[in-house]
Amino acid sequence: MKDIKIESTLTIYEDYNELPKNVALLMDQAIEIRLKAYAPYSKFLVGAAILLDNGEVITGNNQENASYPSGLCAERTAIYYAGANYPEAKIVMMALTAGSQKQPTTSPIPPCGACRQSISEYEVKQDLPIEIYFMGVSGKVVKSNSLANLLPLGFDRSFL
Repeated sequence: MKDIKIESTLTIYEDYNELPKNVALLMDQAIEIRLKAYAPYSKFLVGAAILLDNGEVITGNNQENASYPSGLCAERTAIYYAGANYPEAKIVMMALTAGSQKQPTTSPIPPCGACRQSISEYEVKQDLPIEIYFMGVSGKVVKSNSLANLLPLGFDRSFL
């Protein structure tokens, strides 16, 4: 028997104003689309903006449903649209923002497990890391250089 240690390295920006200009512009689009999310049940709005290597920016937000499992997260809404409409394009960067309408959201909110798995599929497929920036409504912004950094020991097609 032996133990292994798995580490992740994240970059923390103290707030939105510290972001590089190109990241701030992408985050602006995530913030804008977050405000249009359909979340009448949870009151938790999420926005995602994806930059593709062809220069296109794809946005998505969470879409809830009275039958809870039928809704879809912002990250998957955007990434599936990108995959359907730009199947040859690679995802360079994602900006994510999430916030509650019931209480202040100042902590960075990472993608949920299902979204991490979906993003991982694209990262493996394109064989190129996807930079991911995530934040709440305000406060610190976290950067991960890849999805693999957020989902070590991920499940992918190599197991099938």
